[in-house]
Amino acid sequence: MNTLISNIDIGIIIGYLVLVLVIGFIISLKTRTGEDLFLGGKSFGWGLIGLSLFASNISSSTIIGLTGAAYTTGIVNSVYEWMSGLPLIIAALIFVPLYLKNRITTIPEFLNLRFDYRSRLFFSFITIVSTIMIDTAGTLYAGILVLQEFFPGLDMKTTAYVLALIAGIYTAFGGLKAVVYTDAIQAIILIVGCSIMAYMMFSDLDFSWSTIVASAPENHFSVVRPLDDKGLPWPGLMLGVPILGFWYWSTNQYIVQRILGAKDLNNARWGVILAGFLKVIPLFIMVIPGAMAISLFPGIVEGDKVFPKLVVEVLPVGLVGIVLAGLISAIMSSIDSALNSSSTLVVIDFIKPNVKNLTEKQVVNAGRICTVVFMLIAARWAPQIEHFPGLWDYLQQMFSIIVPPIAVVFLLGVFFKRGNRHGAFWTLVIGTLLGVFFFILGKYELWSVHYTINVGIMFLLSAIIFISVSLMTAPPASHQIDSLTFNPAYIKEGVQEMPWYANYINQMIALVLLIVGILIWLW
Repeated sequence: MNTLISNIDIGIIIGYLVLVLVIGFIISLKTRTGEDLFLGGKSFGWGLIGLSLFASNISSSTIIGLTGAAYTTGIVNSVYEWMSGLPLIIAALIFVPLYLKNRITTIPEFLNLRFDYRSRLFFSFITIVSTIMIDTAGTLYAGILVLQEFFPGLDMKTTAYVLALIAGIYTAFGGLKAVVYTDAIQAIILIVGCSIMAYMMFSDLDFSWSTIVASAPENHFSVVRPLDDKGLPWPGLMLGVPILGFWYWSTNQYIVQRILGAKDLNNARWGVILAGFLKVIPLFIMVIPGAMAISLFPGIVEGDKVFPKLVVEVLPVGLVGIVLAGLISAIMSSIDSALNSSSTLVVIDFIKPNVKNLTEKQVVNAGRICTVVFMLIAARWAPQIEHFPGLWDYLQQMFSIIVPPIAVVFLLGVFFKRGNRHGAFWTLVIGTLLGVFFFILGKYELWSVHYTINVGIMFLLSAIIFISVSLMTAPPASHQIDSLTFNPAYIKEGVQEMPWYANYINQMIALVLLIVGILIWLW
């Protein structure tokens, strides 16, 4: 096989893959129950949760996309990263205590408790399809495209199956605990590898921020853009980004599952806040290096080529292997999280309620079978994406449009006690159909509003549907929803007699100040 990297770097990558499989095998020996497989035995501390949240969120497409976008259009898209701390704070304040107190295994299960089984199944089905067909397959496809830059001639289909197989094996047998432990390792490798590359690029520019800014196009380092900006107009920054962030960090099974596996409420909250701080790091080790590349490597036409160019040109032998191991880590951590969360949804939301008297062994086997099936589907679908030019952009935009009804049902569901099961179900159904309608209009260029602004519009329409239908139908019984709606007392629960530095509220304040500082800096 032709390759642009050394045998030493290849050896590092192979060693990493072997390590991941060994960890998965060791953990699989202790995975005996459904709770072990799906929630890691509820044994996760804050460090593992924070690192796993970070790693699962950073996919290969994120690394390539952030670096390439910073090179071609500026750092505006980095807001999806460092502003993640705000929706994570909402999760820690409001939703984490509700989820843990009700001892749920899946997020759709919360909808079942708050509303009814219809909303649970609808939301679960939408989540499974989008996770496997968009997130997992998209991560595989984007990752393979990048690996082909380093290994010319790498076969798309074979590589898809190999990556999916490795992630699928340790996920199927080790469950969420294997996912979280490998994610923690992957997060560290990714941060270390990209940090080294960023440091070396800074040194090439004499560690001068003024030199970096002066060599870039005007507004390249600004995140507040005009209304006609194609990347992220300012209304989208104010409306779309927070809603998309809330959905992703508070209602997405793919992400929230490791929070559900926390050993207690405090560790869950600390892990969420740690993830918020970690999400600031990509700005400095992925985004700004991409913007700096304009000075060091001018003339790169395709944004997706920027990251591979930096790895090959900036790093010496050995360090290339570490960074590529980090890239593969990003691919694997996204795949394993998606596979585990999807199998959890199928078993907990569809199989267990309809098949009575399942033994723990049968639950575990069902979860493992689902993981393998989803692994094969994602690997089979990923190579097909290249035959549909432009489809992936459309899918991502449609994915963003269908988020608002979900966000409305959860947000209003915990604050608007008058909201009922009919309001929730019809908001999900009608909101999703409206999302498809806007997607079709956009495809035929009949609706040109930026998709982040669409998110705000759709959120408002979905809220009107939820409130209207709920008010026109019978209210829920108050005693049935008391433990499923916001209670201010939950905010201070567990922080009494705790040192100031361990109080998650103080940690949140520090995180907010950091985010506001970055916003002012990059305004």
